[in-house]
Formats: sequence, structure tokens, C-alpha cells
Amino acid sequence: MESNQETAFSAVSVAFSSLGRVCLALDRQLRVLHVSGALDDLLGPGASRAWSGRSIAEFLGDELFGEAGPLRQALLAGERREGWRAWLRVEPSGTLLCSVTVAPLQHAPAGVCPKEAAYLLVLRPAEEDEATRGLAPTAFGGVIARSHGMTRVLKLVQSLQSSEASVLLTGESGTGKGLLARAIHDHSPRRAGPFVAVNCAALPEQLLETELFGHVRGAFTGAVRDRVGRFELAAGGTLFLDEVGDVPLHLQAKLLRALQERTYERVGESRSKDTDVRVIAATHRDLKRAVEEGRFREDLFYRLRVFPIEIPPLRTRREDVEPVARYLLARVGARSGRELRFSPEALRALLAYPWPGNVRELENALEYAVTVAPGQTLQPEDLPPEVMGRTGVTDGPPPPPAGALERTVARPRAARSNGAVPPCEALVGALESSHWRVTEAAGALGVSRTTLWRWMREYRLSR
Repeated sequence: MESNQETAFSAVSVAFSSLGRVCLALDRQLRVLHVSGALDDLLGPGASRAWSGRSIAEFLGDELFGEAGPLRQALLAGERREGWRAWLRVEPSGTLLCSVTVAPLQHAPAGVCPKEAAYLLVLRPAEEDEATRGLAPTAFGGVIARSHGMTRVLKLVQSLQSSEASVLLTGESGTGKGLLARAIHDHSPRRAGPFVAVNCAALPEQLLETELFGHVRGAFTGAVRDRVGRFELAAGGTLFLDEVGDVPLHLQAKLLRALQERTYERVGESRSKDTDVRVIAATHRDLKRAVEEGRFREDLFYRLRVFPIEIPPLRTRREDVEPVARYLLARVGARSGRELRFSPEALRALLAYPWPGNVRELENALEYAVTVAPGQTLQPEDLPPEVMGRTGVTDGPPPPPAGALERTVARPRAARSNGAVPPCEALVGALESSHWRVTEAAGALGVSRTTLWRWMREYRLSR
């Protein structure tokens, strides 16, 4: 019987291969039971043998087939998904963009597939023009995107697979710069080495130098033993400098030397040490403006910005909200052992909200919704108040006509009281004082970015 099944599946595979498709049969645990030999033509000799008997998530990624993967969730729900895109690693040449279609296996004649076969997966190369159309979601390095702008970013990341150039990721907080940094490392020549991250904004100036470069015993009070720095820990791999725009000027010169000459000294030591790291940096700040204002070294800026990638905010790529929200909801639900879904009204509310905090705010909103939702289907009332426009302010001043405000500088902290919406002049003053950088203005007002965005919408304020 097994021979007959192999023969029957081979016949089906030949038919798919004639159409340029690779056919795979999966069991209920999403392990590969059968794979057509055409996979060797797509990924190289031995690929079909390497895939057989292993989890499909090992090859197509957890972002698609992990516990929270949208394709896994679709199959478990008995649904079909067509044309999702994923980058597959092809050794030794790099990666290949493929189109993935999955469906429950139904109406299979007896003897064609073993009884444990539950799902069918069809794989084919994705044409280059399709990769930028945003017709179906693309998964790469833990990121899911459908929009033209974000798909272009993923293509740039994919183009770095053979490069060790320094990369500068820019974009608002919460857009996923850390995820992309990890994806660049995982698909680079240094992927076998360590990936070491340091948040330059999270450490005081006096500790950041030690964190980056290490110190020797006795270098300062409390230095009772030698300490290895992140440059040394990342040897042979990648060092990710998050929020590099917050590095103080006196450390920027030492950082430049480490990048340019590949040498550095530990704190309290005069002997130079060699470094072998690839640096990826990220910031939400405008480094060009910082250079003009003398807060960031121009030579360091260009040393970091060998390959710049700007990540667009979520509000400019509305097509990404639904696939990202569904993926995040499945991930949040998996942690609590719940299978959750959106009601149409809740999904419309998510699509209508501008998401000033980007993907991070979206994930936090879903965490909140899952916590308060009594059932398996999220309703609009389960979402955070700001997402639904519920401000909690009953007697606030009506918004003035657009363009009717005279922008004046005010003392913002004295303007608010008891959490109520402050006077418009106070908001404008805080925004003007911070050059309309919302994060800084929110800090001056002592509120979150989300709250400040909501107040700006109420007063119809925009730069």
C-alpha cells in the first residue's frame, strides 16, 4: 500500500511540477509527509530529502507556521490561504522569494495519500513584480507586511544577505527596527555568530562606555573585576546599537574609532584591542538635524549610514494593519491558551485608528483587549478607550476651527490638571518647544504619546 501511495503522490507531484509548483503533504502536526522532487530544482539538490519528516515551520518560519502563525491558524480552522510570500534560504546562494498556498486536504481518493495526511502546501517562485504589489502578505524575519512601502523595506533587507556593510535603521518608535536588525543578522554571512543588542538610551552616560567597551579591574570605584564589553561579546557576529542618536558626544569619538579602525580600549586600560563586528544602528531621531545642531558627529553619521533603511510608520501603510493585527492576536492568544478572532466591527476600529505608537501600540492594545474580553471574539468595547475615541472627558472645550489658532509658547506642565485636556495654547507651546517631536512634547506634558495624539486630534492640531 505504501508503494501505491508513493506512486500516486508522485503522479500528483508531476502534474504540479509541470505548472512550476512544488507539492507537499503535511500531517496534523504540520510535519512534511511527502514532498515532490521538484523542490530540488527550486532550492538545490537534496532539499526534498532534507524537508521530509520535519516541521514545515523549520523551513518557512515561525511567523507563518509557529504557534501564532497565520497559516497554521488558518489550517487548524479548516481554511485555505493563497499566495502568501516568504523568503526561503537557498544555500549557498542566499534567499529566494516564494509564494505559499495552503489548504486542508479534502476529497483525496483512497490510496493517493496516507490517512495521516491532513494538509496540502503548494510552493512556487514569486515573480519580482508581484513582490511589490501588496496583493498578499509577505513574511520575512518575523515581520509580516502587505503594503508597498514595507515590502520595499523587506526587499532592501533581503538584498543585504551577502553584505557586511553598516546599516542605519530609522523610523518612529515601535515600527520594528529591532526585528529588522535581527532579520539582517540572521540572513547575513555572520548569521553563525552572536547577535548582541544594546539600548544606548537606556543607560546613563557613565555606564554606557563600560557597557560598550568593557573595563578592567580598578578602573573606577566599584570595578572589582574585569568586565567584557558588548564589542567583545559580539566578536564574529553583529552588534545592534539601538537608539544610537542618544550616544553622548564624548563617546561618539570612541565609537567612530571602533568602526573605522576596528580597535578600542577598555575603560581603565591603555592597550588597544581588535574588534571584529558588523554594526547595525537604529534611531527614531533625525540624525541629520542632530549633525546640523552639533549634537552628533558628521563623520560618525556617515560611517553608520553606509546602507540606510527608513521604516515607514504604521499610519502610512494601512494595508499592513489587518495581517499584523491577526498575527499579533494569535500570538497573544497562544500565550493564554485561547483561540481568538476579531468581530468585523473591532477590525474596522483597528483600521480606522492612526496608531501613533505604531506596531508596539497595536500589540499593547491587543494585550489589553484579550485581558478584558469575556469571549473568543473581540468586540469594539474590548479595545482601549483611545482606539475607540472614548476620551473620558465630559466637559472639555470644543475644538477650535482649523487654522484659527495662533501658535504661542506656554508653560506646559503648569497647564494640565487632574488629567483633563489642557488648554490648546499649552499643547501648542509644548509642541513648538520640542520642534513638534511628539515623544519629547509628551514627556514635557507628563503624559503618554497616545494621550498627546488624542489631544491633538481633539484640537485638530497638526504641523
